Amino acid sequence: MKKSSRPITPHRGKLAILLPGMGAVATTLIAGCMLARRGLAKPVGSLTQMATIRLGKRTDARTPKVKDFVPLAPLEDLVFGGWDLFPDDALEAARHAKVLDAAHIDAVAEELAQVRPMSAAFYPQYVKRLHGTHVKQATSKADMVEQLRADVRRFMADSGADRAVAVWCGSTEVFIEPTAVHATMDSFEKGLRESDPSIGNAQLYTWALLKERIPLANGAPHFGVDFPAAQELAREVGVPIAGKDFKTGQTLMKTVLAPMLKARSLGLAGWFSTNILGNRDGEVLDDPDSFKSKEVSKLGVLEHVLQPELYPELYGETYHKVRIEYYPPRGDAKEGWDNLDIFGWLGYPMQIKVDFLCRDSILAAPIVLDLALLLDLAHRSGMRGTQEWLSFYWKSPMTAPGLYPEHDLFIQQTKLKNTLRWIMGEEPITHLGREYYE
Repeated sequence: MKKSSRPITPHRGKLAILLPGMGAVATTLIAGCMLARRGLAKPVGSLTQMATIRLGKRTDARTPKVKDFVPLAPLEDLVFGGWDLFPDDALEAARHAKVLDAAHIDAVAEELAQVRPMSAAFYPQYVKRLHGTHVKQATSKADMVEQLRADVRRFMADSGADRAVAVWCGSTEVFIEPTAVHATMDSFEKGLRESDPSIGNAQLYTWALLKERIPLANGAPHFGVDFPAAQELAREVGVPIAGKDFKTGQTLMKTVLAPMLKARSLGLAGWFSTNILGNRDGEVLDDPDSFKSKEVSKLGVLEHVLQPELYPELYGETYHKVRIEYYPPRGDAKEGWDNLDIFGWLGYPMQIKVDFLCRDSILAAPIVLDLALLLDLAHRSGMRGTQEWLSFYWKSPMTAPGLYPEHDLFIQQTKLKNTLRWIMGEEPITHLGREYYE
C-alpha cells in the first residue's frame, strides 16, 4: 500500500534533543554528534546516518542511504539540552563517565561545556541509589510538571530551536505496577495534584513533554510512557511516542539468536544470562526494586520470540534466568555472558556460549540519535501515538492494546524500513521475488 498524499512538513531551523538524564549515554551522544559534524569521527551504529535502504526491485539498483532518502534533520541543525540530578555540564559529565577518550572529549570541549543541565524533577524513593544535589522543589507533582514545562519553553526560546524531541536517558526507576491513576487523562491529572505515589519521576517528564507537544521515547525499562493516560494524551495532542528500554547488548543478542533457533526448529532447554557493569546504571540496578524493572523487560523477549504456546515440544519447558551484577572496575564496558542449552535431532543436547564485551553507552548513543530523528520525522509526517515501527530499538516495544510485541530483530528491521518506504510513497518490500522466475 502506498502512502496517502498527506505532505511531510519540511525540516527547518534547529531541532532540540531534550535528554532527561545527562550522564554517560547522553554525553556520549552529544559529543559524538559534535565530532561527527566536524568530520572528526563517524556515527557508527546509527541506522539513520550509516545504513542504506533498498527501493524497488533488486535489479533497479536504487539503494540510497536512509538519511538521503527521508527528510531527516541533519546533525548540523541539532541542539542539545536536558535535566540531571547533578549540575555538571556535558564536558564535566563526559569526563566523569569515562566512556570517551580524552582526545575525543578535548576536541569538542568548548562546545560540550555550553550544554548545562536544568535541575531535575526527582523523588528519591524511585531511584534509591542516587542522591542528587541539582533537583527541583515543588508543592505537588502537578507543580513539578509545570516547572518542567517552563523549562522546556525557556530552553526553546534561549536555544532558538524550531521544535524538539525528547529521549529518556536517565536511570532505571523502581518497578511500579499500573494503577487506576494511570487509566485516563483525568485520573492522572488528579493523581498529579494529589502527588499520588504511583506516579514516578519519569511520568512527570512524560506529562510535561506531551503537554508541550514534544515527541518522546523512553530508553529505560521502567513505567514511563507506556500507560493509557499518556497514550491518550499523545493521540489527543498529535504527538508520537515510543519505548521502552534501549536494546543494546545482551538482549540485542537474544533477538538475533532466539529467532535463529525458532527458524530452524531447534529446541531450547535453558538460557542463563548474567551481566557485569560498573557505571551509574549498574549502581542503580544493584537495588532489587530497580532491577525488577530491568528483569521484567529482559525476560519478556524470549517468550515473545519463541512462542512456547505454539511450540511446546521445543520451548514449553525452557528455563530462563537473568542476572545483573554491579562491578565498579568494569565501568561502562559492560560484559554479558550467555549460556544456551539447546537440543536438536532426536533430542541430542548442544550448547551455545556467548561472551559479549560491549560498551554500553557506545551502543546506546546511536539509538538515541536515531530515535530522535525518526520521531521528529514521524511528527512532521502527522503520525501520533505509539510508534510500533520503532520496535527495532527496544527490549520491550510498545504496541496497540491487545497486540503482542514483535521481538525478532530482522522482522523489526523490515517493519522499520517498510514504514520509511510508506512515508515516502514507495512500495513496501516483501522479499517474495517471484517476478524474477516467472
